[in-house]
Amino acid sequence: MPLVGMFDSGIGGFSVLRAWRGQLPGVPVLYVADQAHVPYGGRPREELYRLAAGITRFLLGRGARLVTVACNTASGAALHRLRAEFPGTPFVGMEPAVKPAAAATRSGVVGVLATPGTLTGELYAGVVQRFAHGQSLLEDACPGLVARIEAGDLDGPGTRAILERALRPMLARGMDALVLGCTHYPLVLPLIRELAGPGVEILDPAPAVARRAAWVLTEAGLLPAAPATATARAPLFLATTGDPDILAAQAARLLPGETPELLAIRWEADMLISFLPRQRSAASACSGRS
Repeated sequence: MPLVGMFDSGIGGFSVLRAWRGQLPGVPVLYVADQAHVPYGGRPREELYRLAAGITRFLLGRGARLVTVACNTASGAALHRLRAEFPGTPFVGMEPAVKPAAAATRSGVVGVLATPGTLTGELYAGVVQRFAHGQSLLEDACPGLVARIEAGDLDGPGTRAILERALRPMLARGMDALVLGCTHYPLVLPLIRELAGPGVEILDPAPAVARRAAWVLTEAGLLPAAPATATARAPLFLATTGDPDILAAQAARLLPGETPELLAIRWEADMLISFLPRQRSAASACSGRS
């Protein structure tokens, strides 16, 4: 049974998952990639909430005791309402790393790469209002970048062109701190570092989110015994509303050292239903269906 549930529109949340498995490999995780709806960035807030609530019900129905919304867009659109609808469930979500970027910048110029849904959301606006006094924020929605990453283009010409277009004017204006405001973007961190250069501090929130989730589990008394948590590698279940073969290939590349169980799921109205499991053991463990 998974102790931690985690979801994103696709593989972006792998950046959070990798940080989590590095900290607590002994905690079983069920990760949902809603690849039937990727990207989330341009979708209406009400639709995002319906998707997030449906995925949450799926995760809770399979034993998750904590839900990590490993998606900036979904966090901004749905996190507050999810906490209200599921009051007994602890949630951990994404917050754009504007506060640490404002503390790190020397030039006062901070770049923010995020989806349109994040940049126009109330969560981002609130963070900017609280922490970015006196800083100049340069924002770019990086159109097409999530799709390139989902397609496996982590360093090709198409991905490079999108990032060069976004970063060049920021660097020209003296940007020295860069916020990665989408969980997909750390998956191309080597390319971002190359293009940004050594003088730019890049803020990836994934490790902090994983630490926060671990703290919440600890406070709730839900973590298993410390020796097992520290050393044993617990099961990892990956479910997708898209093509399981594609997700398997993505996981093999982006989650080294893992041997996840794959589960195919699909939407029926606002519910997620498992079907045609790639491995019968995964279906039995995650769905309880025979």
